[in-house]
Amino acid sequence: MTIPRLLIVDDDSEMRMMMVTYFQRHGFIAHPATSEAEINAHLAENRVDLILLDVMLADENGIEICARLRSEEDVPIILVSALSADHQRMAGYEVGADDYIAKPFNPELLIARVKAVLRRVRRSPSLSYRRATSVWHFGGWRYDGKRDEVIAPDGYQVMLSSRETALLKVLLANPHIPLTREEIAAALSDHPETDASGRAIDVLVGRLRSKIERNPKAPQMLRTERGTGYVFACDVTREET
Repeated sequence: MTIPRLLIVDDDSEMRMMMVTYFQRHGFIAHPATSEAEINAHLAENRVDLILLDVMLADENGIEICARLRSEEDVPIILVSALSADHQRMAGYEVGADDYIAKPFNPELLIARVKAVLRRVRRSPSLSYRRATSVWHFGGWRYDGKRDEVIAPDGYQVMLSSRETALLKVLLANPHIPLTREEIAAALSDHPETDASGRAIDVLVGRLRSKIERNPKAPQMLRTERGTGYVFACDVTREET
């Protein structure tokens, strides 16, 4: 089973590190952050399965950050705040928060709520790619999400099946991050005719390699990660169209 990766966002250093330590002791991978810029940096470089976001940051508003994140990301967000009035909770839910927890909270209850959100989402959130209008560049290749086109370094279009395209999007959203077959299958779970078996994922990876690798038998981009699954060993840049 994949260990959930959490991002703990709070400008109170004592509270932030207390939460990070507590979640780590209970089997989670937890990373600290203090601002929207740090959140975006983590999302660009790491798999993040859920964000615990404090509403009252020093110079930023967690509600507004949540709204901006939700416009581009599918990662679950739980807002944490000392403000617990109904209208304050509603403001959080209206911008797309998955849950709203009032301070002070029982740490065991917080973990239970985090697990409940992860179960409810029923997917690997951080493996979801961003807006379909993005253009991705990788290893001289280009993927245009709006036109659904894959262009090789020589300028020719390479035709991918819908499942191969879906896999490519997952990889583009998670460069240099080892992914298990289970994580990949979960990210493709909304795709028609998805077979979640490890063998089916291996076959799909092989098909994509045959189209984007110079030598599919010695892949340089989509590599096998021994003991884990696969890793997209390629730098990726993204632009909005």
